[in-house]
Amino acid sequence: MEYLLLLYNNEGDFQALPENERGAIRQEYFALTDSIRQSGHYRAGNPLHPTTAATTVRVRDGKTLATDGPFAETREQLGGYYLIAAKDLDEAIGIAARVPAARRGSVEVRPILQLPPR
Repeated sequence: MEYLLLLYNNEGDFQALPENERGAIRQEYFALTDSIRQSGHYRAGNPLHPTTAATTVRVRDGKTLATDGPFAETREQLGGYYLIAAKDLDEAIGIAARVPAARRGSVEVRPILQLPPR
């Protein structure tokens, strides 16, 4: 089964860290990514640009509305994701617990809904 791990953290808190601490956290992500690639769990993953680069799109009454930024102010922002394969939710949670974001923010684990071929 596939799961999407959505990584949430406070962008401001991360940017406030000294560069050597931010670099150490990045190295943890690189090591985690290498580890889940080698174990066969990795399918995809990427960090996201900050929310200042986001655009929210809505369609209302047939009109497309695009606004800068995320939909709502939150304490934690979506900062990246991993798409993984795991035998069950427990295994996916075990992988999510290894993500550095789980220590400073949160990791949401969502099963991918497998649609039948069309």
